[in-house]
Amino acid sequence: AHAWTILPNLWHDLARRAAPPAEPWTTSLQDDHAGRVTLHGALRREPGPLGRHCLVIVHGIGGSFDRHYCTTAARAAQRAGWSCLRFGLRGADRAGDDFYHAGLWADVHAAVSSEALADFEALYVLGYSLGGHVALRYALEAPVQRVRGVAAVCAPLDLDLSARHIDAPSSYVYRRHVLDGLNEIYAAVSRRRSVPTSVERVRRAVSLRTWDSMTVVPRFGFDDVAHYYGSMSVGPQLDRLRVPSLLVQSTVDPMVPPWTYERHLARPLPRLSVRRIPAGGHVAFPHVPDGRGGAGSLETQILEWFTRAAAGT
Repeated sequence: AHAWTILPNLWHDLARRAAPPAEPWTTSLQDDHAGRVTLHGALRREPGPLGRHCLVIVHGIGGSFDRHYCTTAARAAQRAGWSCLRFGLRGADRAGDDFYHAGLWADVHAAVSSEALADFEALYVLGYSLGGHVALRYALEAPVQRVRGVAAVCAPLDLDLSARHIDAPSSYVYRRHVLDGLNEIYAAVSRRRSVPTSVERVRRAVSLRTWDSMTVVPRFGFDDVAHYYGSMSVGPQLDRLRVPSLLVQSTVDPMVPPWTYERHLARPLPRLSVRRIPAGGHVAFPHVPDGRGGAGSLETQILEWFTRAAAGT
């Protein structure tokens, strides 16, 4: 599981496996605190009837839309003949507009509502890790009518338990990687506007919980970190999903282990399909059986699930 979590990142960086060619994409939204926030991404349009379907990909914590899992999903969309948008949550481009948190679904709404996507017949949102949590939060709120389905891969459904796991000594390597990415984003914001806590103090944080308490909590008006985690966690609210949704979890995920989310799945959830895979790692999997007599990449199977869910089958 550790190999499947770490090696795909290294291979992606060494091999420089690019996503299919795409055009630069931008949109903006108005934030009460930050003002005008600009989001950046890459949009590829495919010809033909299937090209009117667009896959919208949301990256994980500390990353951006160039991560290996985003490019893998983009290649799956190209093979299927679907158009694809990979975009970065606010701050992921290190441009300093603002920084995001695990429940900030406004960025997803701005992306799917953007003028560049207005001519697509159907939209499907695929989020990885924290991006999967954000995508599910969006599916709880007011998804636009053309959003036909949402999928989340290795999403941390319970922010408190997930932070507890990441902050454990055994997760040091992963925690350091996450904090390094978040610190880059936060430092970029500090160069453009005032931030609630000095960059020097934030960089000394040795736990995700402490980092959130010094940054997300004061910036977004939460009472404390418990209020942030409790109010934003999607797990307790999964029965409010407004579109068909798919959750894919690795039962051996070293970053989001089952004990952090299983209790939230132990009740009827009519709009949520859950798939547990006893292989892979965090947001990376081998080709696995599809449950329908075949096997293939996870992303290809997710696109097939979207098609069936939209057709009601």
